Amino acid sequence: MAKKENGERRLGFRNVVRLGYVSLFTDVSTEMILGVLPLFIVRDLGATAAILGLIEGASDAVNYIFRVIAGVLTDKIGRRKPLVLVGYGLSSIAKPLFALVGSWPQAFAVRLTDRAGKGTRTSPRDALISDSVAKSEAGKGFGLHRSLDQLGAVLGPLFAFAAIPFIGIRGVFWVSFIPAAIALLILVFFVKDTRGKVRQGTALQNVRTVLNREFVFLLVFLGIFAIGAYNFSFILLEAGSLGIQENDAPLVYAVLNVATVLIGLPAGILADRVGKLPVLLVSYLVFFATSTGGIFLPGFPFYAFLLAFLFGSYLAISETVQRALIPDFIRPELKGTAYAVYYTLIGICSLVANSIFGFLWTNSGAAVAFQYSAVTSASGMIALVIFIAAKRK
Repeated sequence: MAKKENGERRLGFRNVVRLGYVSLFTDVSTEMILGVLPLFIVRDLGATAAILGLIEGASDAVNYIFRVIAGVLTDKIGRRKPLVLVGYGLSSIAKPLFALVGSWPQAFAVRLTDRAGKGTRTSPRDALISDSVAKSEAGKGFGLHRSLDQLGAVLGPLFAFAAIPFIGIRGVFWVSFIPAAIALLILVFFVKDTRGKVRQGTALQNVRTVLNREFVFLLVFLGIFAIGAYNFSFILLEAGSLGIQENDAPLVYAVLNVATVLIGLPAGILADRVGKLPVLLVSYLVFFATSTGGIFLPGFPFYAFLLAFLFGSYLAISETVQRALIPDFIRPELKGTAYAVYYTLIGICSLVANSIFGFLWTNSGAAVAFQYSAVTSASGMIALVIFIAAKRK
C-alpha cells in the first residue's frame, strides 16, 4: 500500500515487487551465463586466472562508471524509468552474443557491453525503489527486491545445469534471451515511474552537495573493506580447485544464490529494526569467514558449496543494507547522484580488488590471495566499528 512521507505520496511495495520481477527474469538470463562463464573463459578460451581477474575487475569498473553517469542524469531529468529501460535493454541484447565468441578478448568485449547495461539501470532503479517506499521501510524494500532478484539467480544456474547436456554452453547463451525479453515486457507495461524535482545545478554542484562530512566518512570506511572484496568468479574458480567439474559449476553458483534469496529480505527487515550499520558489520564478518575458509579448507567438493553459501550470505546482507543506507545521508532529490558517488567508489575498489586478487592467485596461489582479502576485511570491520561508535557519540 502506498504511503505518504513528508507530504509526498509513495508508489508502495507493489512497484518494488514489479521491479523485483523484472530483476528476477533478468537474473535468470544473466545467471544462466555467469554460472559457467568463468570456467568457459579459462578452460575453453584459454585465459589465465589473472586475465579473468582483469576481465571481472574492468567489467565491474565499467558497470560502476555507467552507474555514475545514469545516477547523475536521473536527478537532472527528474525521471527514473527511461534509464532503467535503456539499461535492461542493452544487457538483454548483449548476453546472447557470448554464443559467438571465439577468444577471451571477444568475451571481454561482450562482458563490458553487458555490464554497461547493468550500470545504466542500477542507480535509477535503486532511486526508484527508494522513491517508492518510506525511508523507515527502506531496508525491507531493498531486501524484498534483492530476494526476488536472487531467486532468478538461483533458477538461472539450475536451468543451465539442466540444459547444457542437451544444447551445450553456447546453446545456453542463446536461450538466455527469452527470460530477458519477459523482463523487458514487465518493465515497459507494469512498472510505474516517479517524477522528482529537476535539478538545475551542474553535476559537479550536485556532487559537492551530496559529499557532506558524514557521508564522506561512510565512503572511506566502505572503501577500506571494498579494496579486498573479490567477486563470485573466484568462488567458482576455487570450486574447481576443490574438485567441482565444469558441468557441475552451475550447482555451486545456485547454492550461492540460494543464500542470497533466503537472507536478503530478513537482513533488510533486521536492518530497519536494529540499525543498518550493525547489520552491515555482520556481512563483513561473514566475508572474513569466507576468505578464511579459502585459506584453510582442504580439497573436497563439499567445501565448495560451503564457501558458496557463505559468500552468498555476505552478498545478501551487504548489498541490501548498503543500498538502503545511502538515502539516510542525503536529500531526497539527490538520491541518484548519491548512488552515483557510492558506486564510483565501489567500482574503483572492485577493479583494484579483483586485479590484485587475480594477480596473487596466479603468481602466489589461492591461499595468498584469500589472505589478502582476510586482512582487508578485518581492517574494514575495525573501520566500521569506529564509524558506528563515532556516529553514536
